[in-house]
Amino acid sequence: MYKRQVLKYDPVTDRADGVLISHDHADHNYVDSLSGSPEVLKGSGEIKGIQVKAIQTYHDESGGSERGPNTVFAFTVDKVNICFLGDLGHELTTEQIKAIGPVDVLLVPVGGTYTVDADGAARVVNSLKPKVAIPMHFRTDKCDFPIARVEGFLEKMDKVKELGVSEIEISSGSLPGKGPEVWVLNHAC
Repeated sequence: MYKRQVLKYDPVTDRADGVLISHDHADHNYVDSLSGSPEVLKGSGEIKGIQVKAIQTYHDESGGSERGPNTVFAFTVDKVNICFLGDLGHELTTEQIKAIGPVDVLLVPVGGTYTVDADGAARVVNSLKPKVAIPMHFRTDKCDFPIARVEGFLEKMDKVKELGVSEIEISSGSLPGKGPEVWVLNHAC
């Protein structure tokens, strides 16, 4: 029987200093192919002098009973507060928002099915008030998971920039004064 390939991304060839694993699902925790000797965090810790705070959340709206736990990571690099939501499956509680703290750059899943959908992602963005929100975990031409494309999320946001690149450099001076702006990146490989 033919098994359909759902992820068709090329291998990552960049050298990694650190890896944040939000949950232990095979499509999110494979670090064996990364070059270098990256520090792997599944919770709070430090990578190359950067303190990383882990906030426990869930991969679904049922307290983890469907898909298990999810870890949100918050850290600061060069005075830029970054939050990686992983496969967040629900809206954040007041306590979780407080634990995350201020956010300049938010990496937010938007595809639904396994994470928050476009509506939920928009509400999460509005609750965290980042200067920049970067959507992730959405359907592309290299991903056949039953998730939505990014457009549904973009329709809910006011300031959208499709950058047409897969990498950007961010500094505190390059951030918009008022957000949230949504910056859409191309997939890397």
